[in-house]
Amino acid sequence: MGDEHDHAAAAAVTSRGSTAAAAIEALFAAEGMQGYLGEPVTQRHHMLLAATLAERAGAGDELVAAALLHDVGHFTLAAVARPGGPARDDRHERVGARWLARWFGPGVAGPVRLHVDAKRYLCATSPAYASALSAASVRSLALQGGPMGALEAGEFLARPQAAGAVALRRFDDDAKDPAQPARELAHFLPLLGRLARPA
Repeated sequence: MGDEHDHAAAAAVTSRGSTAAAAIEALFAAEGMQGYLGEPVTQRHHMLLAATLAERAGAGDELVAAALLHDVGHFTLAAVARPGGPARDDRHERVGARWLARWFGPGVAGPVRLHVDAKRYLCATSPAYASALSAASVRSLALQGGPMGALEAGEFLARPQAAGAVALRRFDDDAKDPAQPARELAHFLPLLGRLARPA
């Protein structure tokens, strides 16, 4: 009886992981070759490189998955095809976090939801960070509300996934070099399968 239960549980995990992986593969295939909002990389390369950098830095599984999927919200928004980026804030971080919450817990969806706020926080607290932003990221920062004030920065830091979002943000910012090699999506699919939860 125990063996049958174990096999059934393993099959359920595999099914959940396969469903999530299939949906993510489809999005990467359909939208991944779009330009990344004025940056010199495609959406696909940017997200794969962010995950590669997170993995290389020894980040935990959930943060690697969040790095891989942090911009998945762009895949469902028409603004992704607009040269130079959107003319208004598209809230892609919220769209993406809601989409991811179907399969993944707060350790994945939380940093994704907060990674734009993390940029605003870092711009408010680190002049060196702000001065190193790409031109496209400076443009999007203005649309996203600009650097946080002191009160908002304190509230941000108190949120449970703030530290993960700040780490994710740094991987995000470093993942805009088309010449830097990234692992393929297939490398990360087993990780996503392990992290997937019931829909």
